[in-house]
Amino acid sequence: MRPALFSTATLAGEGRQRLEADFDVTVECWLDPAPPRIMGDEELATRCGDLGVRVLVVEADIVGRAVFESLDGLAVVVATRGDPWNLDLEAATAAGVLALRTPGRNAAAVAEFTIGLMFAAARGIARADADVRAGRFVDADRIPQQRFRGPQLTAKTLGLVGYGAVGHETAWRARALGMQVLVYDPYADPADIRSHGNEPVAELKEVLQRSLFVSIHAAKTDETVGMIGEDEIAQMPDGAYLVNTAREAIVDRAALTAALESGKLAGAGLDHFEGEFLDPADPLCSLPNVVLTPHIGGASVDADITHTTMVADALAALLAGAEPAGMLDASCLSAARERLRA
Repeated sequence: MRPALFSTATLAGEGRQRLEADFDVTVECWLDPAPPRIMGDEELATRCGDLGVRVLVVEADIVGRAVFESLDGLAVVVATRGDPWNLDLEAATAAGVLALRTPGRNAAAVAEFTIGLMFAAARGIARADADVRAGRFVDADRIPQQRFRGPQLTAKTLGLVGYGAVGHETAWRARALGMQVLVYDPYADPADIRSHGNEPVAELKEVLQRSLFVSIHAAKTDETVGMIGEDEIAQMPDGAYLVNTAREAIVDRAALTAALESGKLAGAGLDHFEGEFLDPADPLCSLPNVVLTPHIGGASVDADITHTTMVADALAALLAGAEPAGMLDASCLSAARERLRA
C-alpha cells in the first residue's frame, strides 16, 4: 500500500499528480469551502490518526505535541511556508519526524504585489477608482489630471530593507522598470547583492536618505521590530513613499501615520496589520494617501502550484535516498525514510 499523505494546504498543478502517484493523498484544504477552518493540535492529531498518515502537509494549522506524541507512524510534516511558525520543531525532532518548509514559495507573488502597491500609492489608483465609481470628476475645483499627478517609478531610487527571497524578486522587477535599487541587509553578502545589479548599502540611514521609494522585506525579529520609527522616517526625502509587505511591527504605526498626515511622506502601501486586522476607526483608514490591503501579497494561485512542486520534489528526493530541500532538522532524515518505506 502507498503511504498516506494528508494535506490541509492547497495542492495544485503537476506536483499534485506526482504526489498522487507515490502517496494515497487526502486533501481537506483550510480555505475550501468558506469559512476557512484551522484545525487545533488535538483535532489534527485525531484526523491524521483516522487516516494512518505518514506525511502531513499544512499551511495554517498548528502542528504541536499532540500530533507528534500520538502518531507513531508519522514520518514527515511539511509547512508550506518560509517561516514555519506553526510547527513545534522540538516536538517533531523528539518524535523522529522530519520537518520541512517551502522557502520562497510565494516570493514572486509578494514581489509583484509590492510593485503594485508602489504604483497604487504613487499614482493614486485606488482613489481614482473610487472617484469614477462615485461620479466625481471635479473635486474641490480640481480635475483628475490635477489630483493624481504622481511620480513615475522609472529612474527613481528604490531602497530595499531586507534582501531575502522577496527582496531579491522585488529588486529585479524594479530594475526592469528602470529603477536604481539600493539594498540594506547586514546579513546578506554584498558581493551577492552586487552580482544581481543592485547597490549594497552598509547603513540603513543611507538607504532612507537616498530613496524616493522604500520597501520593507525584513523578517520580524527582536532586532527588526520598530526599526522604522519617527527618526528613520525623518531621514527619508520629503514626499517619499513607504511600502511594507512584510510584518507591520517593523514600522512604527504612529510615526508612519503622523508622517502621512503631515505630508512628510507622500504615500504608503501596507499589506499587514497585527492580529490580521486594522480597526476601521484607526486614523490610517481616513487618510487618502495610503493604500491598505489585508495581507494578500502572497495569495496567488501560482504560489499554491509552487509549494506543491516543492513538496513533491522534497518527498521524491527523500524516497530516492537523497536529502530533501527545506529540512529544518536533518537528524530525523533516516528515521523518516524508514517510516515511509515501512
